[in-house]
Amino acid sequence: MRLRTFKMAVAVGFALLGLTLLSGSCLPKPASESGGGINLTVYGFSIMKESLEKGVYPGFVAKWKSEHGTEVSFTSSFAGSETITNQILQGVKADIAILSIERDADRLKQGGFVTTDWRSSPNKGIINKTPFVILVRQGNPKGIHDFADLAKPGVKLIHPDPVSSGGAQWSVLAIYGSELVKAEKQSGEPDHARGLQLLRAVWKNVISTPGSAREARTQFETGFGDALITYELEGLLMKENNKTPVDVVVPQATIFSEHPAVVVDRNVNAAKRPVVEAFIQYLSSEDAQRAFVKYHFWSVSYENLNLESKELAHIQMPFTIDYFGGWGRAYPEVIEGIFKNQVQRK
Repeated sequence: MRLRTFKMAVAVGFALLGLTLLSGSCLPKPASESGGGINLTVYGFSIMKESLEKGVYPGFVAKWKSEHGTEVSFTSSFAGSETITNQILQGVKADIAILSIERDADRLKQGGFVTTDWRSSPNKGIINKTPFVILVRQGNPKGIHDFADLAKPGVKLIHPDPVSSGGAQWSVLAIYGSELVKAEKQSGEPDHARGLQLLRAVWKNVISTPGSAREARTQFETGFGDALITYELEGLLMKENNKTPVDVVVPQATIFSEHPAVVVDRNVNAAKRPVVEAFIQYLSSEDAQRAFVKYHFWSVSYENLNLESKELAHIQMPFTIDYFGGWGRAYPEVIEGIFKNQVQRK
């Protein structure tokens, strides 16, 4: 009797298993597999939000739909460049990463998440740029006109954290490099002691180190602090929103940050690959570059777009990461060797 009961139970089990498999085969497939559309997941450093969501994504969606007749949608996540890089290395399923610094793209490559040569894309993978400026309260009550003025007694400076924010690392390079560039202009040689002295003096006035450039801006918008070093576009967006009255101070010498976009190859399947690669190419198109400029980035492909914008700053002595020999040298020599070891620890 027990044997017959057991056999009946086994038969019922197999029948249920068969029905489960059959019903599973009838379940709707994900949109990316069924032809109903593809969703791309983009992880971007904090200040990319407006230009992507309001300008670049809609432009690409319309272009792809007109050319291929299928829908593309986007899911985004924004945080400090170091933070999103760490998240991808820990396994989040980003298809594309747009980063503040090239070093983070190289970290993804070293981790095996990026296998294609991102520098082979137009403009060596750089999709836009922006100079670093100082935001102050309207009317500039503290009389801040250059980086050196941030070292004045009583100035309360907000500065994002270089551990999590690519923008913070750009800011450190802007302060330190500005003194090198000015000294070289005056005497023919960069003065590293002068750069270190200014960086130490400015850092003594830092009262808060938020995790990203956008978090730092949010703190400043609430009325906290006297000044903020940040991307030019953050100041222009604040003036445009007109929520917090600010003035934008353009230093005499400052750095242009340059931002790479990479495919996270480990996460991109065959169905998504053509769309992902088309989006990467689109980022350098005139339409996308125009969208970046509209939201206060500088174009890296079309100088005429920069000239058309009346809001973008005139920089007397601009420099780039190449002044330090690229990120391969700038990070160990300046961010670690000078800032972390000789400024932050003291």
